[in-house]
Amino acid sequence: MAKAKAQGKSQGKSQAAHDESDVSPRDLAARAAWLSFVGGMTQDQIAQELGISRQRVQRLVARASAEGLVRVRIDHPIAECLELERGLKRRFGLDAAWVSPQISGASDPLIGLAPFAVPVLERLFEREEAKVFALGTGRTLKTVVEHMQQVDGARHKLVSLIGNVAPDGSASFYEVIMQLAEKIRARHYPMAAPVFARSDEELALYRSLPHVKASRALAKSADMAIVGIGQLGDDAPLYVDGFLTAEELLDLRAGGGVGEICGHVFNREGQYLDHPVNHRMVGVSVPVGDMPVYCIGAGTSKLEALRGALSGGLIHGLFTDEWTARELVNS
Repeated sequence: MAKAKAQGKSQGKSQAAHDESDVSPRDLAARAAWLSFVGGMTQDQIAQELGISRQRVQRLVARASAEGLVRVRIDHPIAECLELERGLKRRFGLDAAWVSPQISGASDPLIGLAPFAVPVLERLFEREEAKVFALGTGRTLKTVVEHMQQVDGARHKLVSLIGNVAPDGSASFYEVIMQLAEKIRARHYPMAAPVFARSDEELALYRSLPHVKASRALAKSADMAIVGIGQLGDDAPLYVDGFLTAEELLDLRAGGGVGEICGHVFNREGQYLDHPVNHRMVGVSVPVGDMPVYCIGAGTSKLEALRGALSGGLIHGLFTDEWTARELVNS
């Protein structure tokens, strides 16, 4: 509990009690609007967060609306976030980075990150040139897709990077490919197979199935991958969702595992582990060749996994929030 409170304080205040002379009026208006419309904060809370009067908060939010900065989403890049984006690209050699404004006191970083990432992804799917997008699974991607509007992306193809069946035969709750296909009207190719084979013989069998073979080949040829990232703590998604046993999770951690992308576990240096769990994953590990991998992830639970993936060059573009970006840049 003490740890959670400490995190809230560190993520809070977003260094927002800044010297107002260092912040442009439009930046401040955009930040106030973000906290109001996305963060759901009251004017009194925003005033305390930004270190300004309640009356000024009213004027800033009104200005943001009048100047077209607000369309449910904030349409103005905040200077501090832009600087963190530049810092992430310099520090980790990323091709692209997007940093969402922080919402003080929010227990779930996806509250702000999901609606922030959506316009960028919608623009990717609106491009005229037909592309193949390889997709991970998970709560983060599911939340982002839920925020998306309908987009005309019928010329594109979507393909899963990971299987969608647990060892007990149950389907993955966080499969996103069909939901995204419905949003952009694209053809889609799920990986209709278990996430993890129980033996080498099973693995060979699953990968020999024509539809799995075709999905894996399409995934490997994709123009871009869009993934989440999983932690390996006691709340590891692979464990919580029933894809790993407690013993397997402990063994992966003992072997240096700190995170996973599409079920494949890596260490602090961003190197995939030489471990039976990785060897028996039915899906595809990324990156493949020159395929750019865009990752969406934020928060304390994801921090160690993000550091590892960034250190090893497993991802080329990152959507994250202000607090996480600052921790990554300063690490």
